[in-house]
Amino acid sequence: MQKNKYTYVWVSLVILVFGIIFVPRIIERVQGGSVVQNDRLNLRGDNEKLAFVEINGKKRKVPPFAFMDQDSLLITNEDYKGKVYLVEFFFTTCPTICPIMNKNLVQIQEEFKGIENLGVASFTINPDYDTPKVLKEYAEEYGITNMDWHLLTGNLNDIYTLANTGFSIFAAEAPAAEGGFEHAGLFALVDKKGYIRSRVDSFGNPIIYYRGTISEEEGENDQGETEQISILKEDIKKLLEE
Repeated sequence: MQKNKYTYVWVSLVILVFGIIFVPRIIERVQGGSVVQNDRLNLRGDNEKLAFVEINGKKRKVPPFAFMDQDSLLITNEDYKGKVYLVEFFFTTCPTICPIMNKNLVQIQEEFKGIENLGVASFTINPDYDTPKVLKEYAEEYGITNMDWHLLTGNLNDIYTLANTGFSIFAAEAPAAEGGFEHAGLFALVDKKGYIRSRVDSFGNPIIYYRGTISEEEGENDQGETEQISILKEDIKKLLEE
């Protein structure tokens, strides 16, 4: 009985010493992100240089593309050379996130009005319906005036390959979904040399894409996701100055 008593004392002492020495270190590591890195929206300040998005150690560049725009002009990735530009995937009859995304882009357009080397590439994921004529009417409805904002249509398979493989931005036909399509409400930011760029989070990881479905005025949505239009504006300015 006496032996069990001493055993209990020694075990308690070991636990106490472990708690004093190691638990604070574990907490520090967790808070520092070396154990758990789950706060992907905790972004670094706007004085940081934008990161390159990489795959297998290689900087990710926008793949070649060629589509017709709202003025029935053939537009390729080469037309954006020397320009900072945003990329989105949308469709004109979208009843959910696309109107928000394009109102946000129009706001950005107005913020940078008169800047000649800033553009937008909006690829429709419903090209069978979204003809140049339909896209032209959509551009007029939303007040799209930037000469380098091209609403692009063409072969459906080519567009989906560009979205899902070229950018890894999800897009798919979905008859059960509102509007008949599903897609991610994200904006890609591209530099003057055609590389995809973004700021990094507090762990040094690129956020890769910017959330386009929440307005700057709204602040955050019902899921607690905060807007990223304000930081996108800051990051556009950085690339324009490079």
